[in-house]
Amino acid sequence: MNKLAKWLFGGLILFAICIIGCSNVDVADSEVQSIELLRTSQSWNEVDLPDYPKGKPELVAIKYIIPPGKKLGWHHHVAMNHGVLVQGELTINSQDGKTKVLRAGEVVVEMVDAIHHGVNNGTDPVVLYMFYLSQEGMNLTVQHPEIPLE
Repeated sequence: MNKLAKWLFGGLILFAICIIGCSNVDVADSEVQSIELLRTSQSWNEVDLPDYPKGKPELVAIKYIIPPGKKLGWHHHVAMNHGVLVQGELTINSQDGKTKVLRAGEVVVEMVDAIHHGVNNGTDPVVLYMFYLSQEGMNLTVQHPEIPLE
């Protein structure tokens, strides 16, 4: 990973930490803390992430709110991405049958170029912040409506 890519990835992790923790921490009487939430080169299903694309980088941060009972359609990501679930519980299912249950406070590295979908099986809305390491003009997600949800 080149220096720019490491810097961009580190910046996104720092941003994620601030979103989760900065509003809930009383820093008036405490020391600065640095808590590493994630360091990996694999997605949640233990597959190596691809090399960074060449071209002008574009960083994208998206807040998803998924109502209880809502199923996201089958899709895959072109850009590498990772995120933090801040509320609720999200179950991610890959097309090859693997499952990951993500709970509030947990970090996830999404699969790249592998079809999957998510579902909120809980009673609370899911709030998920995702950070995409993309480049200008790149699609973040490709939907697969031809694959029926169970």
